[in-house]
Amino acid sequence: MKKILVTGGAGFLGSHLCERLLAEGDDVLCVDNFFTGRKGNVAHLIDHPHFEVMRHDVTFPLYVEVDEIYNLACPASPIHYQFDPVQTTKTAVHGAINMLDLARRVKAKILQASTSEVYGDPLVHPQVESYWGRVNPVGVRSCYDEGKRCAETLFFDYWRQHKLRIKVVRIFNTYGPRMHPDDGRVVSNFIVQALKGEDITLYGDGHQTRSFCYVDDLIEAMIRMMATPDDFTGPMNIGNPREFTIAELADHVISLTGSKSKLTHKPLPSDDPRQRQPDISLAGDAIDWMPLIELREGLKRTIAYFRKPFETEEAVFAHLAATAPHKANGKSHKIAADHHAA
Repeated sequence: MKKILVTGGAGFLGSHLCERLLAEGDDVLCVDNFFTGRKGNVAHLIDHPHFEVMRHDVTFPLYVEVDEIYNLACPASPIHYQFDPVQTTKTAVHGAINMLDLARRVKAKILQASTSEVYGDPLVHPQVESYWGRVNPVGVRSCYDEGKRCAETLFFDYWRQHKLRIKVVRIFNTYGPRMHPDDGRVVSNFIVQALKGEDITLYGDGHQTRSFCYVDDLIEAMIRMMATPDDFTGPMNIGNPREFTIAELADHVISLTGSKSKLTHKPLPSDDPRQRQPDISLAGDAIDWMPLIELREGLKRTIAYFRKPFETEEAVFAHLAATAPHKANGKSHKIAADHHAA
């Protein structure tokens, strides 16, 4: 049984990774400061005999004994990482240093969850690992983009200088259950807007593209990457190479939710990349991996997850409407009626 540390373990990806590692028979320590991670994401794992949760910020050193480290700690959506950009950079850079130092002390193997954002607004399409990227170093997204680029630099310097066993994966757009409903990411935004019956917001003309990978496929790739021989470090792209426009994604969400939402347009945010598509040839060769879950199937599973809170809320208000005493001014029933109109 391996002892495995997952930083950011209560986040969207981290919670799925913890769940999968426990299923593999490993002993898992989930570390999170709960800035964007949520206790509810790992609540179903708390009673597992091989699972432990620790509240800790990776910008401070951590002293534990582990065999492997998955470093996922860092806000990953623009809304969250731009809220405190200085802290985002600290998390990416100081967090990487602290986890690398921990791996060095205990001779652990360590995997860095990097991002497709290291390519910026790319001039090479699809993006290959050898492409150095086109990133604005002083823009509103730079705290995350450059933070992750610096973290990659640190990983490879520790590998060259200290012979540390490292793995680096570059994660492209991933979606699935346990995404934060208010994280500002396009999939969660569209699903929440559609379920509420609100207009779906497209930034720009909607022709910019993304490649969407379902979370189960991504976790499989991360675990396979960690199991590769020590002489294979990456960086390696992980994502779905099938490209969709943002407008196409909106159409799928409206269709699958049965929503009557309309499309509206707003200006494109600063430094938002126009194209994003991974070349995953290296992943196919190195870990025999390719994503299996098609977009519509993955969206069905994700919509089912997001629909539950709405169904619960509707049931509560329906119960209140049915059981509230009749009043002369009808206020009790008006509360429920106003909710359904919202």
